[in-house]
Amino acid sequence: MILKRNLLALALASGLCVTFGAQAAASDSGQTTQSTSTQTSTQTSTASNSSTDQSTSNPKSQQQLAKSLSAVTVTGFSSSVEKSIDYQRYADTIQSVVTAADIGGLPDQSIADALTRLPGVAAERIAGQASQINCRGLSGNFIETTLDGREQPSTSGTNYIQFDQYPSELINMATVYKSSQASLIEGGVGCTIGLQTANPLENAKDQSLNVDARGSYDGQAHDIVGDNPVGYRLSVAYQGKFLDNTLGVGVGFAQLYQPHVAEQFVGEAFGGLQSLNPNVPNSQQAYVPEGIQLQQDGGTERRTGYLTTVVWKPTDHLQITGDMYYSKFDNDYYGYGFRSQNFYGNNAIITNPILGAGNTLLGGTVSTNPNQSNVQFSNETTADNYSTNTGVFSGGLNLKWNSGPWHVESDLSLSHSESNEVNVDTTADPYNGLGTSNPTLMNQSMNYALNGTNVGTAQFANPGIYTNPNDMALSRYGVYPYIYHDRYKALRTSVQYDLENNPIFSDVQAGIYINNHAYEANRTVWVYGSEWGSYPVAGEPPLPLSSGDTSVVCWKGNFSGLPCFLKLNAPLILAQYGIHPNPQLDLDNNSWSGIQSGTVHENVRDLFFMGDIDTTLWGHELTGNIGLRVSHTAQSSSGIQQVEPGQGVPMTDGFGYVANDFIPINVGQSYTKWLPSMNLIYHWTDSDQTRFSVAKVLSRPPIDSMLAGAGSYITNGQYNVWGGTSPLLRPLTAMQYDLDYEHYFDDSTGLFTAGVFVKHIDTFIQTNVTYNNFNFASVGIQVPTNPATGQPYLNGSYTTAYNGPGSMIRGLELSFQKTHFLPGIWSGLGFGANYSLTQSPFGSTSSLGGPSQLQSLPGLSRNVASAQIFYDNGTFSANITGNYRSKFVSDSQIAVTNQIVYFAPETVYDFQSAYNITKNVSILFQILNITNQPTRTYFGNQSETGTIQYFGRTFYGGFNLKI
Repeated sequence: MILKRNLLALALASGLCVTFGAQAAASDSGQTTQSTSTQTSTQTSTASNSSTDQSTSNPKSQQQLAKSLSAVTVTGFSSSVEKSIDYQRYADTIQSVVTAADIGGLPDQSIADALTRLPGVAAERIAGQASQINCRGLSGNFIETTLDGREQPSTSGTNYIQFDQYPSELINMATVYKSSQASLIEGGVGCTIGLQTANPLENAKDQSLNVDARGSYDGQAHDIVGDNPVGYRLSVAYQGKFLDNTLGVGVGFAQLYQPHVAEQFVGEAFGGLQSLNPNVPNSQQAYVPEGIQLQQDGGTERRTGYLTTVVWKPTDHLQITGDMYYSKFDNDYYGYGFRSQNFYGNNAIITNPILGAGNTLLGGTVSTNPNQSNVQFSNETTADNYSTNTGVFSGGLNLKWNSGPWHVESDLSLSHSESNEVNVDTTADPYNGLGTSNPTLMNQSMNYALNGTNVGTAQFANPGIYTNPNDMALSRYGVYPYIYHDRYKALRTSVQYDLENNPIFSDVQAGIYINNHAYEANRTVWVYGSEWGSYPVAGEPPLPLSSGDTSVVCWKGNFSGLPCFLKLNAPLILAQYGIHPNPQLDLDNNSWSGIQSGTVHENVRDLFFMGDIDTTLWGHELTGNIGLRVSHTAQSSSGIQQVEPGQGVPMTDGFGYVANDFIPINVGQSYTKWLPSMNLIYHWTDSDQTRFSVAKVLSRPPIDSMLAGAGSYITNGQYNVWGGTSPLLRPLTAMQYDLDYEHYFDDSTGLFTAGVFVKHIDTFIQTNVTYNNFNFASVGIQVPTNPATGQPYLNGSYTTAYNGPGSMIRGLELSFQKTHFLPGIWSGLGFGANYSLTQSPFGSTSSLGGPSQLQSLPGLSRNVASAQIFYDNGTFSANITGNYRSKFVSDSQIAVTNQIVYFAPETVYDFQSAYNITKNVSILFQILNITNQPTRTYFGNQSETGTIQYFGRTFYGGFNLKI
């Protein structure tokens, strides 16, 4: 009988290898759709608040996990480490887990910080805190994220989740799924991150209350004009069980208030090769940057999260859960400083050049070109407002029914998000003839020098004019809001049947998932005046400043010695002249606001089949699962397309202008993907196991890259279209292979894992790619009629997004954790370390650093490592964590527009400690970013400075009350 089972298991493994070698057949259809679309995806078959179910659906593994968790007797941080080890050990897939010792027990600023302690996971720091997660060398656009098994909407305007939206105090467990299985929702080529809240019926106590209050201090705020260094964190969490433990209620609240702190030295992207003195023929040439920026970003950040969970379990067979999560993040922040811009073109003459590798200009004296009319070079004073308000709601009703071998689950959910960034850009310049009918921009000169990954230098020839309101006037005030809405409506149902005496499978499962996904982008605009005053707008002259609406600000700390500037109260300046901004859709002077607006709908219908494996092979236990997921997607986008004047449909914008050169369009396609998967776990001993996983996985294109809107222009009888996006993009699919060895120490006191992985990705999305003589009919674009010929214009250029070639990613991941390895009072000492090595031959060409250079895959750091030392004796606990990542590419640098840059290597250290005064009361102390590690970016070569940005270190002190 054992031989028969071995042969069956071996045949199963061999057959699956053959299946995956051939890869799954996929059917794609490119039909154009005209109806409103939605998205559907699939979830794990156990997507509720039950923590043991979330890790495994195998009945035997569930029992082993529950037994091991109940044997954990330590408390505090050691408890969370040992529980995380158990979840990873008994999981069906290759995964990494971080858990809270108690509700509200994760000490991190957001769940993003907790995730960076896991192998293969790194974070991009935005405004000094972890936000976008990168996983196994891929950016956040390749990561699927769920909360209690429900897809999460994004506040970023694209696919990636901003994890600082999720307070760690409200998250009970976070799982990073590195291998896939059929019951997992598709979308994570990089990985899938499952966040989970607590089930109050699983709480050890009948009633519990946790109150955590901490004050914060960031001394860097003293260097930012108008900033306050003081903040706080407050959280309250309650769990209760009623009606003989059949009704559980959980309520959570968490609020973070802190200053927004960032001091920036920004080097902007380089242009093409040009003469340094355009007035002299055959003068010296170099690659010249657009300019530099010096800015102080300040303001306040307030994040408030709410969580409510009600679980009713009237019998052992039935459980009904209703839960709601809502998080609101108000980031009210401003930027004051200088922007010296337009070094290139014919605007300036450059002398005393400092040239770097590749003949790039790294410094020199930049002066107004006296021979150029409408000069656009100036040392602008800036007053920007980047305030962003975001919100995420996720809630639903979950039903579980268990009777004998049958297990049925159904989940109905609604998740939506909104994001509104004000995006105000204000500039003031020095003028001659202020108060006259024809003020003119002053001739100016400045010296600058980039300093690689350190703060550079800048001096102005006449610094006094930039701090004298009588010489300055507001040139332009522009409001360019970004408004996004993202919504999911989902229904999921799955059925599991346990097989008692099957020699191979312990159970079989099947399920469906229906999810309607709607995304909306709204762009509006309002502009007063003209930047640099170079192209005056009738009735909108430069507005003179006064001492009542300005104040002088000088730099401190690492930025001391840079030129002082005027802090502008732009709303007051406008109000004094009776001007009131009112951003609206503008189809006349700013038609891009309509072209960049629109909706995208995804309609996905999924079906999956899976069997959990529990057999014996060569005398050892073999577990895992095999399954198939079939995903059908219909995607479409509605927007407007620009045509010739008079050939469009009349459209009235927000300012009352009636445009007749636009037509509404709706373009889309549908496709079906077959996604097989297999996870095998070979148990050498009770403590040693090897995992092998193979799966075909899928990530959908960034949702903002599928907008249909397009502008157009006519040249030489040809119709040309621009937009840079396309609703006809195909998804990214990949075959991924994982091999992992795991050793677990006795009593869940530690682990050692070593694994390798390979991903073969079939395509990457390329945006803003231009085709010449393009056949517009092939993508459903209507070519207007040429009035001179009575025939359609000839096909011209098409700037769009397309599916470019894919690539391969491979990597190595190592992880070690150990607790209680010393005797006596030192038994509470523990240590953890992770390391990942990731490589890819992928390269894309960029000219932002002057000469064309190859850039690596966005989000890929070759080396990522973290280490943690902690001590917990039940009364006192402390831990220090260090996270390192090597250089990587990202487009998250914003210098007027998003720019793709390299982020330099960085190491961030954090410290946390707690002391229990009594059984119920403890005091807390934390330091985040102990070394005040800045983010440093550059354009391919480290001498070509991107952004040098300091955020400061944050100190926390407070107390925790547990009842």
